[in-house]
Formats: sequence, structure tokens, C-alpha cells
Amino acid sequence: MELRQLGYFVAVAEELHFGRAAERLHIVQSAVSMQIQRLERELGAELFDRTPRRVRLTAAGERLLPKARAVLAAAEEARAAVTPAPGLRIGTGAGLGTHLDRVLAAFARRAPDVPVELFELPARERLARVAGGRLDAAFVRAVDPVPGVRVLPLWPDPLLAALPAGHPLAAREEVGIAELARLPLSLTERSNNPPLVDLVVGACREAGFEPLPGPAGGSLRDTLAAIGVRPLWTVVHASHARVLHSPRVAFVPFSPPGLALPTGLAVPTAAPPPHVRTLLLACRDHEN
Repeated sequence: MELRQLGYFVAVAEELHFGRAAERLHIVQSAVSMQIQRLERELGAELFDRTPRRVRLTAAGERLLPKARAVLAAAEEARAAVTPAPGLRIGTGAGLGTHLDRVLAAFARRAPDVPVELFELPARERLARVAGGRLDAAFVRAVDPVPGVRVLPLWPDPLLAALPAGHPLAAREEVGIAELARLPLSLTERSNNPPLVDLVVGACREAGFEPLPGPAGGSLRDTLAAIGVRPLWTVVHASHARVLHSPRVAFVPFSPPGLALPTGLAVPTAAPPPHVRTLLLACRDHEN
């Protein structure tokens, strides 16, 4: 007796039609009939009463049906016991800070047995991998639409001004962006992060000045190191500032508030991969 034969038997018993059972199993009807006949020969009993108009279970078939279902369920449980649970592949970027820690903690509470892999990549690469099925989801900020991907809004993440700790403005509880006009702005190249650069430079222009160009390029760590020894400024997401330890740099909120980029979760437009719904619930937990 084979598991395959029991599976065919259950399909026919539930459909009470060999043709429909074959369609459900994605095989030809003759193969279903042949395997059922072999099972009947092995058991020494007819399982179905076949007439030109209908198919119905015999008494032997009625007795076998619950046992066959139990065997198939046990086989599936055995496979699940030795098959690693599918993990969740998430794309991330610099600056998520405490947001990421809190989301992962909430996800672990909801799905403690699901492994999570994190991939820190440029935004374009994150989106490309979600579209191509190489990532299940990705955190992104203010990105242009990509075919095959939709972005679900999560939360806004305010920007803070990063200043030398010894600068007079660093002692303030808030700073107006116009007050930074005399300090060079150290910001990444626009090609690396268009939404961020456009937001900050646009805010400067709205405040009535063109930002003085400071050193560009390099990592955020390099930029903060330069700010620690030179009169420069840059912006840092508030969630990221909470996990940075830079005694020579102060992080000051803007006044008025509102300088922020929305964070979203990029997911495939087709059927979502396993555990993405749980990840979204974890993001909601984080917000609460």
C-alpha cells in the first residue's frame, strides 16, 4: 500500500467522480483508476460501487476513508517535523535604528519558530529583490514605484540635525533650519538617496537659503566623525540617532517639526510570501 494510492482514494471518495478527482490531482483519469484498482487488489475488497451514472463508497470504502485520512495527516506531520520552517527574508537600510529592533522583537513574539534573515542593501536593490522574489519584504523610505512591488505605509520618521557638540546651537532643545545657513551641509550624493537629499535641500530653500556644500560621500559614521571636529551639520533619522554613540555630536530636533520621510514595507503585488502578514502585524505592534 502506497501513500499515493491512499491520496487517490481519498480524492475519489470526496469527489465521488473519477474525472473530477483526476483534475484535482492534476493527473489523467486512467492513472487514478489504475491505482485504485491496485489498492483494491491489495486489500482484497472493492472500495467503490461504480455504475455508468454514479460512483459511491462501498461499506469497505466507508471504513477505510477515516483511516486513510489519518495516515495521510500523519505523513504530512512527519514531513513537517523534519522540514525546516520557511524563513522570512527582509531587506533593510541604514537608519532604521530602534524601529527595526522593536519590529523584530514583536515578530519574534508572534512567530517564535520562524527564522529571519536581514539583508542591508541600497533601496533600489531591495526593491529589485522583492520584485524578483529574492526578498519577501523590504523596509523603504519614499521610493518611486517599481513594477511587481507595492509599498504599504508604516510610519513617518522625523529627521534631527546633527551638529558639533560644542556648537552653541547644540545646547538648544530645538533648532530652526534657517539657523544652520552659515554651516556647511554634509550630505550624501543625491544619486545615493534622492528622497532625503531633495527633502533637506528643499527645506533649506524654503527657509530662504542655499545650503553651503560640505564634504559629501562616505558613510554616516565618517560624516559624524567629521562633524565632531569641524563646524558642519547633517541630518539623521531620530530612530537611528537613539542607537548612535557619538559624544562629539549632538542631535537636535527641528523647529517647526515635520521634516520626515515616511517609512513603508515593500511587498510583492502578487500573493504575499509566508509570514509577511505576521510581519505587518508586528509593525503595527511596534507602533503601539
